Amino acid sequence: MKNLDWLSKKSTIKKLWIGFIFVLIITLVFQFFYPLEGHFKIEKLFGFAAFYGFISCFIMIIIAKALGVLLKVRENYYD
Repeated sequence: MKNLDWLSKKSTIKKLWIGFIFVLIITLVFQFFYPLEGHFKIEKLFGFAAFYGFISCFIMIIIAKALGVLLKVRENYYD
């Protein structure tokens, strides 16, 4: 695996957060011009797609953290 030290730098993390917030704002602005036509009433609410995406990512992160704790092995497991 290549060296990914740049990904853990504070400046990179700040840039990623700014990028994610920018994409979220753009998603909300586009919904003014192109309203969503969902199958259910909740899908027609303003900002539902952004909120749903945020909650989905949050749940995936929680599950990944839980799996990391459950599947962790000792440091000297292969010794």
